[in-house]
Amino acid sequence: MTLALPEVSAGLQERLTAGLARVEALIEERIDHEDPFIAEANVHLLRAGGKRFRPMLTILAAELGDGVNDDVVTAAAAVELTHLASLYHDDVMDEAALRRGTPTANTAYDNSTAILVGDLLFGHASALVSELGPEAVRIQAETFIRLCTGQIRDDRQAPEGEDASAYYLRVLRDKTGVLIATAARYGAMFSGCSSDVVETMRVYGERLGMAFQLADDLIDIESSAEELGKTPGTDLREGKRTLAVLHALASTAPEDARLQELLRSDLSGDADLAEALGLLRAHPALAQARDETRAVGEQAQDALAGLPDSEAKTALLALATSVTHRAS
Repeated sequence: MTLALPEVSAGLQERLTAGLARVEALIEERIDHEDPFIAEANVHLLRAGGKRFRPMLTILAAELGDGVNDDVVTAAAAVELTHLASLYHDDVMDEAALRRGTPTANTAYDNSTAILVGDLLFGHASALVSELGPEAVRIQAETFIRLCTGQIRDDRQAPEGEDASAYYLRVLRDKTGVLIATAARYGAMFSGCSSDVVETMRVYGERLGMAFQLADDLIDIESSAEELGKTPGTDLREGKRTLAVLHALASTAPEDARLQELLRSDLSGDADLAEALGLLRAHPALAQARDETRAVGEQAQDALAGLPDSEAKTALLALATSVTHRAS
């Protein structure tokens, strides 16, 4: 599930690739440790691969200004380390066994080690951001607060009387949207863009992040373990109500009674989980959630309307399309 950017020229692709190589080298340099066990645990998920979506966005956003420099690379590395750190914690919370086709840190080591390594990586991210000045530190702190707030709310249902779908979208703004917004914002900030362009990229990034998570939600339902690199149906097993689930639960059709019974029950068993996945995959709620995902991706594209035409803008538009079409 790569993020294709068909509009990117060979020159821009080379700059993106070179920038990402610098980010990767900086991360490996900073998280290396004299203790071999800590050094190995630090890079466990880094070496598992991943799309490097967030640092790539930082580098691409820098194309709107003067391009990649040392500060852009530092900011991109900090954002990716923040993301990687959150994955260590997520896998403990989810009791996940696989991440990117590789045993999770909590499986390879134990929960305590995974949590502490996540904390260690958050520390490395903070150290990098401190080199970028007080404004960057403030943004990082606010980002971290919102990221944790979104994760806490994601584990709870919408309050009584509140629209569940609207509540879930607000959760996603914090849980996923804010860090991707910061990735885009930093790229514009540290490449010399105006404050208006920086704000445009923040808005674009937040909407892009929401579309990214909504697409991930759909992929978790639709994909096989081989395609996903981890066990599908993780959200259902944890009782999380993503958009497709919320729409299915809102149905008044009598034939949906069995699916709704399953969605409201404990799906820790493989047989019930497989049945729920099969019914949900065939339900119109999935198509409805897919349409809403594409709409959020289009809102991200709309945020770029005020930017002058450029190769970078074209690539950012294509990126939003690529993000949402992963779940097609």
